[in-house]
Amino acid sequence: MNKLALLQRIKHIYENNENITEYLRKVSNEESNSWEDILISYDFQAGSYVDNYYENKEIIDDYCSEIGEVVNRLELDQANNYLICEAGVGEATTLTNVSKVISDKFIKYGFDLSWSRIAVANKFVKEQGINDINLVVGDLFNAPYLDDSFDIVYTSLTIEPNGGREEEALKQLYRITRQYLILLEPSYELASEEGKNRMVKHGYIRNLYSKAQELGLEILEYRLFDVITNPLNPTALMVIKKPQSTDRIVKDPLCCPVTKSPICKKVTASGEVFFSERSLLSYPVIDSIPCLLPQNAIVTTKFSNLIHSS
Repeated sequence: MNKLALLQRIKHIYENNENITEYLRKVSNEESNSWEDILISYDFQAGSYVDNYYENKEIIDDYCSEIGEVVNRLELDQANNYLICEAGVGEATTLTNVSKVISDKFIKYGFDLSWSRIAVANKFVKEQGINDINLVVGDLFNAPYLDDSFDIVYTSLTIEPNGGREEEALKQLYRITRQYLILLEPSYELASEEGKNRMVKHGYIRNLYSKAQELGLEILEYRLFDVITNPLNPTALMVIKKPQSTDRIVKDPLCCPVTKSPICKKVTASGEVFFSERSLLSYPVIDSIPCLLPQNAIVTTKFSNLIHSS
């Protein structure tokens, strides 16, 4: 089933305040959320997280401040600057406010599955007077970044809807971080019975902590987070330390999400595009937003021969 062909029907469902992912799981007879379910649901919701921020600014600011304090307590190696990335950045309401708490030495990145959410995020970031956040469209399970790109990678309820894919998510996020991985995700084992039933109903993750243990990751801290925005969906903090196997040499962390080979922006007569010499794949840029999902890849074996670029 091509769920992208159902967008007009899903628009009607969204406008009637019905649950999109629940509908898509039902029509496809699936128990867990697919990447299409999550993409479609979040894209229709674009703008709602900014609205929610302004409606609940005090508690969200507290939540972001606590994340910032977790970052500030970590012992990083000595450097002139650091790279931090929020995986599943959404509309950047968290990253924008975390950036106000952490050191100015951090260069900030974020990616999200939904183009519409990144477009809203760029607008929100500018409204907040911040000009140094680098946002792209990307997939949690095929992150468009080189290995060991960031000193810190963190999530804020990003892995949440991907029940059954906890191990995949952990491996991918661990790949792109160099020093620490901070996970703020629902905790099934720490939830009430009502909360557990809710997580099952929505196809949320239930085994993140146990999978991290099975993978042998060094877990420095695991507990309920200090700021809980929804008692039925308690957020747990997990801090994972990664042994440093390489010196930080990454200048531009972006890569081809298919081959994980370096990628660079090309300016052509018709606009911008990202191209990988090694993979011979190109990726579009829409309204200055790089679209770096594997599904966005265009086979362009003759790009260098036919396109004049700078």
